[in-house]
Amino acid sequence: MPLLVSLLALLLASLGFNWHLLRKVERVGESYKVARVIDGDTFTIGIDQSIRLASIDVPELDFCLGKEAKERLEELLLDKRVKMTGEKVGNFGRIIALVYQDDVFVNKVMLEEGWGRYDGGGTEKDEELKMASHQAKEAARGVYSPQCTQVDPPNSKCAIKGNISKDYRKKIYHFPGCGGYNVVIVEKDRGEDWFCSEKEAQEAGFVKSEQCYGKKYN
Repeated sequence: MPLLVSLLALLLASLGFNWHLLRKVERVGESYKVARVIDGDTFTIGIDQSIRLASIDVPELDFCLGKEAKERLEELLLDKRVKMTGEKVGNFGRIIALVYQDDVFVNKVMLEEGWGRYDGGGTEKDEELKMASHQAKEAARGVYSPQCTQVDPPNSKCAIKGNISKDYRKKIYHFPGCGGYNVVIVEKDRGEDWFCSEKEAQEAGFVKSEQCYGKKYN
């Protein structure tokens, strides 16, 4: 058993995480003070220990509503005390958790207001969080609004749709005349975008859809 514990500690250390770090954070009861907000779903406590909101995927800062999502999380958390439940270690030593500021369930608020998309996560609050995200989508709030989620091009001369697979491994572009073009959605909060030429799309790392059958965009 001691050997198993030692191996686990080494593994966590290799991920950049130290469970003892939480003991060094200024704490009142079981709450921790938020030192910095990094983006719309990540903040730090204590000596730069990163905490990520569980079950939500918020836009990167340079994507649609990314900066606004960060500002909203700052309003909710910066310099305030938070409590966490369901903590687990994620990539890069971050703690992934359900976060509460007083009686405010922060993960839920961010989803309800549409600042990010529900991405599962296996927490005890999954159904509640899934419903919050569904409500935002039904109301076309935040990332689900026409500002970020688009089917028709804002500029008719730039109608190429740059689409990214859900696992972020494939970047494909489509244009009028390609099969299924009309049902492709551009989610600008995920880094998808519109392009005015095939060259522009290719320079951004997108490849032509197989549904285009050798066609060219005019």
